[in-house]
Amino acid sequence: MLELMRAGGWLMLPILACSVIAMAIVMERLWTLRRRRVMPEGLVTKIREWHCRAQLTEERLLKVRDGSPLGRILTAGLVNREYSREVMKEAIHDTGRQVVAELERHINTLGTIAAVTPLLGLLGTVIGMIEVFGVIMEAGVGNPGVLAGGISKALITTAAGLSVAIPALMFHRYFNGKVDKLTIGMEEQALKLVEIIKGERAEDGVK
Repeated sequence: MLELMRAGGWLMLPILACSVIAMAIVMERLWTLRRRRVMPEGLVTKIREWHCRAQLTEERLLKVRDGSPLGRILTAGLVNREYSREVMKEAIHDTGRQVVAELERHINTLGTIAAVTPLLGLLGTVIGMIEVFGVIMEAGVGNPGVLAGGISKALITTAAGLSVAIPALMFHRYFNGKVDKLTIGMEEQALKLVEIIKGERAEDGVK
C-alpha cells in the first residue's frame, strides 16, 4: 500500500484523506440513522396512555424529547397541545425541519467527496501523462522503463480516486433515501399524535 502511494505521487494524500473522511461519515451515519434510534417503537402509543391518564408530566416530556429525534418532534406538539390544531402542527413542522437537517448532517460532504475524488484521480492522470511526454521528449521511446513512472502514476491515481468515489456515491444515495423514509415516517407519527390529542379533545367537547 505504501509503495502504491509513493508511486501515485502527492495526489494520493488528498485522495487518502477523502477516503478516511468518507469512511468516518459512513460509520457515523449508519449508527445515527438506525430506525429504532430515530423512531422508537410504540412512542406515540405510550404518549397517548400518559395523556389519557393525565400523567403527561414535564419530566416525562423532557425524557421523550431527549430520547430520540421523533421524540423532539412530538414534544414540540405536546408543549402546544392546549392551543389549536394549527398551532400544534406549526410547532411540529418547525422542529421537524431542524431534526431533518440534523439527520442530513455530513451527507452533503459525502456527496462532495464522491464528486471530487474522481477529479483528483483525473488530475493525477494528467500529471502522469505530462511526465510521460516530458520523458519522451528528452529520452525518446526506446526505453519503456523510463516511461513506467509517469504511466504508473496516471493509472494509480485514477484507480484510487474511483475506488473512493464509487462507494461514497453509493452511500450518499443510500443515506438520502433513508432520511427521506425516516422523514415520512416521523411526519406520519406526528400527525397521528395530533389527531389523537385533538380528536379526544373534540370528543370531550361533544360530551
